[in-house]
Parts: sequence; C-alpha cells; structure tokens
Amino acid sequence: MQSEITTAPEQERQLTDPILLTDAAASKVRELMEREEQEGLSLRVAVQPGGCSGMRYALFFDDRELDGDVAFEVQGVSVRLDQMSAPYLRGTKIDWVDSLQGAGFSIENPNAQSACACGDSFS
Repeated sequence: MQSEITTAPEQERQLTDPILLTDAAASKVRELMEREEQEGLSLRVAVQPGGCSGMRYALFFDDRELDGDVAFEVQGVSVRLDQMSAPYLRGTKIDWVDSLQGAGFSIENPNAQSACACGDSFS
C-alpha cells in the first residue's frame, strides 16, 4: 500500500508502508487530541537514544513542523516523523491495547532486530 505524504515544506512524494494505526489506536489518539483543546496538533512518533536495547520510542503531540519532517494522515490522525526517525519507523504498526494487565500503546516495528522484554526499547 502506498500513501501520499508531504514533507516540510509542502513537497509531495510517495512512502511505502508508512506507520499504521489500528482502529483502536487511531480512536485513542483522536480522543487524547481532543482533550488537548489545541488546533494544529499532530502525533509525533520518534526514535530516541535510550532504553536497555539502545533506542526507544517517543509518542507525543506536537504543533511544530520541523525541516525534513515526513507528514501524512492515517485514519484521520495527522502524523509526523522527523527525518532521522523515519527510516527506523517505516512499516511500524501502533495499536491501543486495553487488558487486565493495563492499557497503552503497543508498537510492532518490522525494522527492530531485537527488543527488550518491557517493549519500550529496541535495536
């Protein structure tokens, strides 16, 4: 599946297998965005140094448009990836899981060679 995306500033290109949000994840993100009561927010998904496996995920709302951002919309959610994180995240699936053990976002990254037991970091 190919989706049209834009990069700042407003350049169009094609990205194969962008980040996927399940219905549950998209619904939860939209709910949380509404609570923020701020226009122009995107879900920023990033990879940062840290965690026991070397890299960790960061999910947060952001109203900034950084140079080189990969920006696209999926399931009605505006998503932004910084240019350094994008290659590590291509094809990643984000789900919202609510179970007896707790609730939270679950990230399945086909680019991860290994992950820690807690699921918070990868290499």
